[in-house]
Amino acid sequence: MKKIIAALDGLKYSESTVEFALQIARETQSHLVGVFIEDFSYHSYNIYEIAPRLEPWEQQLRKLNQEDVIKRAESVEKFTALCKKGELEFSIHHDRNFALPELLHETVYADLLVIGKNETLSPFPQVPPTGFLRDLLGDIQCPVLVVPENFELVDKTVLLYDGQPSSMFAIKMFSYLLPFMKMQPVEILSVKPQDENLHVPDNRLMKEFSRRHFNNASYHVLHGIPEEEIVKYLKVSEKPPLVVMGAYQRNLVSRWFRRSMADVLMEKLDNPLFIAHT
Repeated sequence: MKKIIAALDGLKYSESTVEFALQIARETQSHLVGVFIEDFSYHSYNIYEIAPRLEPWEQQLRKLNQEDVIKRAESVEKFTALCKKGELEFSIHHDRNFALPELLHETVYADLLVIGKNETLSPFPQVPPTGFLRDLLGDIQCPVLVVPENFELVDKTVLLYDGQPSSMFAIKMFSYLLPFMKMQPVEILSVKPQDENLHVPDNRLMKEFSRRHFNNASYHVLHGIPEEEIVKYLKVSEKPPLVVMGAYQRNLVSRWFRRSMADVLMEKLDNPLFIAHT
């Protein structure tokens, strides 16, 4: 049995995150943990905007805080009811300190994290990839499934493969953690420079590996710039496939100056992303 954690903001409950987590826990017979991020500094309201209008200050602030407590409790009840209905083994964690280090610590002891791509842990909306998610992905200690706002059953998986160990590590983690997905069509997608041939990198070794993990695998090799060609390729799919990829982790300076493929896909597409790095 594996341990899956679903990161949830009780003030902005993500139905999609829960649906994906429930499906995976059910298919893999895993223990599901609902990690409710309740950072003491985070509220549904912006204190700087409402402060000038609060009269009397303490009474109004107490009322807003109580509304947040009720909303978070309702989210926990909703999650609990769905887990019981699905007859899943589950537990609830309340992370009440600073959100990012608390969640990163949780990932040390998890096999997989499921989180929505719009999570901000802020009352302000942000365009994906959000600052919170980028910081989380840079230092996460287990594979992660980043899911879109709306839940849709996945019927195909695309494995992004560039011949590097990081992409192979992600493919292995996907195979080990989500074996039920291997029953569906799997495509192995590579993008190479214009002056290179259209063979899969390490062709013999990769095909030898994939035959033992993916019975329905097909191969597609494109020429061009990966960030452009992969987006174009994925856009033509009738339903958004699950995309498997590695190599998010980079040093801080690199994160400032170079966007990752995951950042590009979260911004331009609505595919669920399975990301794992060594």
